[in-house]
This record gives sequence, structure tokens and C-alpha cells, in this order.
Amino acid sequence: MTDNRLIVALDLPNALDGLAMAQQIGDACQFYKIGLGMLTGGGLALARELIDEMDKRIFLDLKLFDISATIEAAVRGLAGYGLDFLTVHGDPHVVRAAGEGKGGSDLKILAVTILTSLDRADLDTMLIRPGDLADLTTERARRALAAGADGVIASPHEAATIRALPEAQGKLIVTPGVRPEGADKGDQKRIATPGAAIRAGADHIVVGRPITRAPAPRSATQAILADLP
Repeated sequence: MTDNRLIVALDLPNALDGLAMAQQIGDACQFYKIGLGMLTGGGLALARELIDEMDKRIFLDLKLFDISATIEAAVRGLAGYGLDFLTVHGDPHVVRAAGEGKGGSDLKILAVTILTSLDRADLDTMLIRPGDLADLTTERARRALAAGADGVIASPHEAATIRALPEAQGKLIVTPGVRPEGADKGDQKRIATPGAAIRAGADHIVVGRPITRAPAPRSATQAILADLP
């Protein structure tokens, strides 16, 4: 049985490349992430094909942010695609609007806390208030969950503190910034190994380049699954 805790990020140029990668990986992975970078390259069409033709689960990572009416309309349109997860920014007004938009569908709204590619210096340039990055991430998670998010996106470094929140009971924690031991960090700054992320409290881990740029993506997928507790 496929371990759905691993989500493979199809951060590739277009839908054809994404489909070819999913075919290479085969039944070693059931869950895929399609992000903003592929949206203009047929990302929604790929999502539909993977769901309808290959019976895969899809995490659409768009990190939506806008006024409430626009968020509600956008999520209402996406709710008919049969997606499992959709990301929005963790601001409470965005989360509440996304909840209205998904209606009675099974779509799970995941709130982005602070991107795993950012550190405290980056937050300073963005005029984000002073404070420890982990504390700010945990507080953003708490507010998003209180606003009705089905879960949050957070680095493995904050997973344990978020899991301990009363608001996090029964909610999902999905962690990007996951790298196998010895893998290139790429543009990620707050990372952990797959096993460490799960032990910290993550329900799902997201892994992209260590799989999609590996000489044998299926074998790389299997190796990461073997590391999960």
C-alpha cells in the first residue's frame, strides 16, 4: 500500500514533463503537488489527468492571497476539480474566505505560515515585526487554525510547537523543506530529513528536487519512504 505521507512536488516546466515524471515514479507515490510555476504550463489540466486517469491525489500549491470576495470565488471554482489540498496565505481573512469558497467539498484548505525559504533577515527586509521566526510561525499557524484552516504549511523546525497548540488538534501539518541526508539544500533554509519531519509532528512531507532531479526518480522515492518512521 502506498504511503500517502510523502507528497512529490512536480516543480517542472509544464504538464507534459509532470506527467512523464509521475509515470516514471509509478505506484511508488500516490500524492503529488502542483505549484504556481506550472500553472501557465497546463498545471490544472495535469491535476485533472492525474486524478481521473491515474487515480492520484493532488495538492494544488497556489498560496492564494487577495480580498475576501476574490479568494472565495477562486476557491469555489477550484473545489470542483477533486483536489485534496489547496494552499492560501495564513491571514485570517483569507482563510475564512477560502472556507466559504470550498463549501461542502472535501477540499482541505492549508494555510501558509512563513515560507521555508525565508529566515529572520528576509523578514526584516519585508518589514515583518521583530521576533523569533519560530514564534512568529507558530502564532501565524494558531491564528490560521482558529480562523478555520484544515491545516498549515510549516517548516519541520516548527512542526512540534504547532502540533502542541490546542487549535492544532485534528488538523494537518504539511512540511516542505524536507531533504534526505546529504542532499543539496537548494533555496531552502529551514530543512530536516524526512524521518525527522514526521517525528516532529508532520502528517505529510513535500519533497521535490531530490526526487525529480534524481537519476532514478522511482528509486529516490522509495528510499525516502524507507526513511519514514
